[in-house]
Amino acid sequence: MQVSLPPDWVLLGYLVAIVCFIRGIKMLTSPRTAHMGNRVAGVGMLIAIGITLGDFHSGWQYIIPAVVVGGVIGVVASRRVAMTAMPQMVALFNGMGAGAAALIALGDYHGITAAHQSLTVIDSVTILLSCLIGSISFSGSLIAFAKLQEWMRGTPITWPLQYWINALVLGALVGIGIAITIGGGNTDLMIAFVAGALLLGVMAVLPVGGADMPVIISLLNSFTGTAAAVTGFVIGNYALVVAGALVGASGSILTLLMSRAMNRSLGNVLFGAFGKTAEGGPAGAVLPPGKTIRETTPEDLAVLLAYSQQVIFVPGYGLAVARAQYEVKELADQLKARGVRVLYAIHPVAGRMPGHMNVLLAEADVPYDELKEMDQVNPEFPRTDVAVVIGANDVVNPAALNDPSSPIYGMPILRADQAKTVVVLKRSMRPGFAGIENDLFYHDNTLMLFGDAKDSLTKLVAEVKAQAAG
Repeated sequence: MQVSLPPDWVLLGYLVAIVCFIRGIKMLTSPRTAHMGNRVAGVGMLIAIGITLGDFHSGWQYIIPAVVVGGVIGVVASRRVAMTAMPQMVALFNGMGAGAAALIALGDYHGITAAHQSLTVIDSVTILLSCLIGSISFSGSLIAFAKLQEWMRGTPITWPLQYWINALVLGALVGIGIAITIGGGNTDLMIAFVAGALLLGVMAVLPVGGADMPVIISLLNSFTGTAAAVTGFVIGNYALVVAGALVGASGSILTLLMSRAMNRSLGNVLFGAFGKTAEGGPAGAVLPPGKTIRETTPEDLAVLLAYSQQVIFVPGYGLAVARAQYEVKELADQLKARGVRVLYAIHPVAGRMPGHMNVLLAEADVPYDELKEMDQVNPEFPRTDVAVVIGANDVVNPAALNDPSSPIYGMPILRADQAKTVVVLKRSMRPGFAGIENDLFYHDNTLMLFGDAKDSLTKLVAEVKAQAAG
């Protein structure tokens, strides 16, 4: 496969697009500039697409309808998706990108073999890598989507000899790849290779529990970027190489950072079947023997909050489910009007996708300087009057610090337990994604406010307003 050098105007356009990509990703590192960074990167992608289409000399009758249909689907989906469904939309769109990368490589393979040309070693390696990584990410993302959408159970799905079977499939793929490379191309073997890669993607994500989904989404995103970069080499598209490399590198870094935030290796996330103990029913739905809780009411809690000096909100996925971010913001505004200092504690793996809580609170126009990462906010808890935990569970579980037998032992947590008073807003006593009992609920300084988070916060806002008016 001989790739000719594009015209100068194409190279110049790709260079502008690449600069936009790099600048946009740089701006995404800060909440203050993230919105503009997304636009800058979007402009870069628009330029790259326009340049690529402008360099085409045929096939417009297929390209234009595909662009229109895809654009309409993307706009409608992004506007209609609920914030609680954002993680699965990210997983689905990520899978589509990976699948596209694999299909492009397959198309190039078909073009070479249809012309009765033999694949060179370089051709074979790049095409096979693109198909392998893209297919794994595609099928794995679909399984992640199905788990998040609750089309299948979110707890780990395992089977006998799981690791050996996975290793056998991977070994078979390596063997098929070598045969394709040596033989210069074989359609039947290529079909078997792609089918095996799709199967491997499914088997890799099935054993992953819901608590580890943020890490898996980040990892699959990294795979998609890598597949796109390799595909760029296949078709000689420099913008695709750079864009894919940026996504792959940033996704890899984020995956490692999130694994470190849970004090677990990436291998343990992939193969540990974390959360398997959660399957089998309503564990934690009733109080364990010998443990008691203290309930509170919106009226009593409103008094406690209104006369505090500092309040920290700890959001979790339950906040997203209740769509209560606007009520949290309204309550925070009422408290700040009374001179209370308000902060938001953000754990790296809170929610079901990377940055889920940041996006959720940004939607409600929460000031960026009030969002504090774990290392910044933990020193604040000992001098905090009330820590309000809304739908979070595992990220505030003291078992991570003091119970060596706990599956989450060693995971850095938000030290909400150090606040003078902890208030937990939950629907019931059921455990979180990890399926682990949370001892924080039984601490002497913890109060439980049961019910829908949105309804509870609405009542709190009304009570705080009534006190101000009185």
